[in-house]
Amino acid sequence: MDKTAEGIVVSTRVRLARNLEGYPFPSHLKDEKQAKEIIRLVSSGLSKLDEFRLEYMDQISDEQAVCLMENHLISPKLIRNKRFSAALINREENVSVMINEEDHLREQSIVKGLDLKLAYETMSEIDNHVAKSMKFAFDEQLGYLTACPTNLGTGLRASVMQFLPALTMNGLMPKLIRSINRLGLTVRGMYGEGSDAQGFLYQISNEVTLGVTEEEILLQVGEVVKKVCALEEAERNNIKNSDTSLDIQDECMRAYGVLTNCAKVSTSEFVKLISKVKLGACLGYIKLTDISEIDSLMVRLRPTNINAAANRPLTPLERDVYRARVASTTLKKLTV
Repeated sequence: MDKTAEGIVVSTRVRLARNLEGYPFPSHLKDEKQAKEIIRLVSSGLSKLDEFRLEYMDQISDEQAVCLMENHLISPKLIRNKRFSAALINREENVSVMINEEDHLREQSIVKGLDLKLAYETMSEIDNHVAKSMKFAFDEQLGYLTACPTNLGTGLRASVMQFLPALTMNGLMPKLIRSINRLGLTVRGMYGEGSDAQGFLYQISNEVTLGVTEEEILLQVGEVVKKVCALEEAERNNIKNSDTSLDIQDECMRAYGVLTNCAKVSTSEFVKLISKVKLGACLGYIKLTDISEIDSLMVRLRPTNINAAANRPLTPLERDVYRARVASTTLKKLTV
């Protein structure tokens, strides 16, 4: 992991879009039987890799599906296509293969911090294994054929999740997003296209996959992410040296005080407070042993993940009480 991105980069994801030769795209599949045939072919192609489990979207509960989505293992679109879709997920839950989403296969690998090379190598190994048992739709000029023209070519989407509170608070994100867009990259929220940047979290990813190599995509995304990290670091220094530094410190310390002492906290309030706690830790106002644990906490304390941990559906109030207790206990353990 790139040490220069600590406290700013949360995670790196590499996704490959692939389609099987001889089958229509998922949106044009004839019926459920044809969809299940594709699921069988893909899952059998990975059958020798016993660390994967197969989840049929129409055989799990809505809550289980949302839980997988909140853990970034599947997309909202896969859930909407549940009659025809499935997902292969590894034991560590950092690699998944979505089947019959927008394309027949959406293979993805997620790693902590900034490590595009590791994420790509992990996904490439899985992709090569699948390719041994089935033929992908491929054109000599266009590359891998995909349902959406923006994925033609390599089919590679490299995205990096970044925590950018200083750039956001100082009003620089709109201009930065426009600059990134001009480079052929895009900026989205925490859960991808159409989602909000909850907790100051943004995903930066490539838009162009045609006419460029995998190496060029990874290099460009990596360079832009590092520049954004430098800009965020500079703005954090500006905050510490500004007239409002005491106000920011007070906000962060109050957020820490609330989360370590409250009896209940809603999801939306928790996201706002924990983001301020993380900012306080990054600015040195709050001493924590491992800032990255806050990223894990943000995912663990979403509603469906709380229900999964409790092994039963909790009421909203029960979840708020659970969230407050776990947040308080975790933060106190992390505090130096």
